[in-house]
Amino acid sequence: MHLQVSFLFYLVSASLATPILYDGRAPLNYTEADINIPLTPYTYVVRGSGNASDYVEFEKSLPPTPLWYGKLPGFLPLPEFTEQTVHIKIDNSSVFVPGGNPANAQYGFRRTEVIAQGNRTLEEIDTTVFHFSIAKDDFFPLNVDHEYQIIFIEPNDGTHVFQVRYGSNFAAPTQSHLPTSNARNLEVTDHALNVIYSVPFNSLTWYNFAVQVDWTNRTLGVLASQNGNVLKKVTPKVVPNLSSTAGPAGQGDFHFGMVKLPLADPKDSAAEQADVVHYGIQEGKTEGLYFSGVFVESPAKGISIGYGETTSAIGA
Repeated sequence: MHLQVSFLFYLVSASLATPILYDGRAPLNYTEADINIPLTPYTYVVRGSGNASDYVEFEKSLPPTPLWYGKLPGFLPLPEFTEQTVHIKIDNSSVFVPGGNPANAQYGFRRTEVIAQGNRTLEEIDTTVFHFSIAKDDFFPLNVDHEYQIIFIEPNDGTHVFQVRYGSNFAAPTQSHLPTSNARNLEVTDHALNVIYSVPFNSLTWYNFAVQVDWTNRTLGVLASQNGNVLKKVTPKVVPNLSSTAGPAGQGDFHFGMVKLPLADPKDSAAEQADVVHYGIQEGKTEGLYFSGVFVESPAKGISIGYGETTSAIGA
């Protein structure tokens, strides 16, 4: 996979100009053995029956998003990688069993997500910004007939403060024409699942995002770019997110990876078709995505947009 990266004119610094509250970029020496524990910067891998390393790999051959590259000493602006790309996969064994109790097995989903080793009291108060970059795995493509939840913050009630999704929206009964018109877009949605930003998800491209979350006033804002282009505001002003819960009950775990929702099975009852966690049709193929540039920052000194540059926070 050769990503189109135009970064040579931008390389100035590996440092970020704003306070970093959580750095989830995989260190260069992080291994599959480390994710099996897991060691910092991750706290848990939601997965199927195998080891975490069966579903999560660290790619040195695929460069991460260039936005956060360093600069090697000398006259040439050659890049110094400061992180590894994270490769996350699902297959037919990717059935999560909460608590190890077979009665709780989530047969409707196929899922692998890495959970950040974060501090909610630090990262989910006032206003904070969640950064991440996503790229396709063309060797193990996703099935756009299904819905995929890729990035989200999940409070204890199972809702998402915001999420990035892909594919055809789940419906029960299954929609008659699949894939849907929006199926090939990455979509950022608010807590009520309203789409606040959408972009076609193409091959050989890093999709960079920064989602600004105001935990007090319950608003969202989005910055985005592709490959080596600096982040730009794609919501000119903040978007209300008032259906989310205020206070500690509205805080949650920061996930990146894949939750593949099923297709409703016409053989199931209406209640079973609506129970996406436990029922539905899955094909069981291996599918994957790449991630890099995962971190959380305070916008007190601006929002990092790449190469040591910042922009102001998104306003009302």
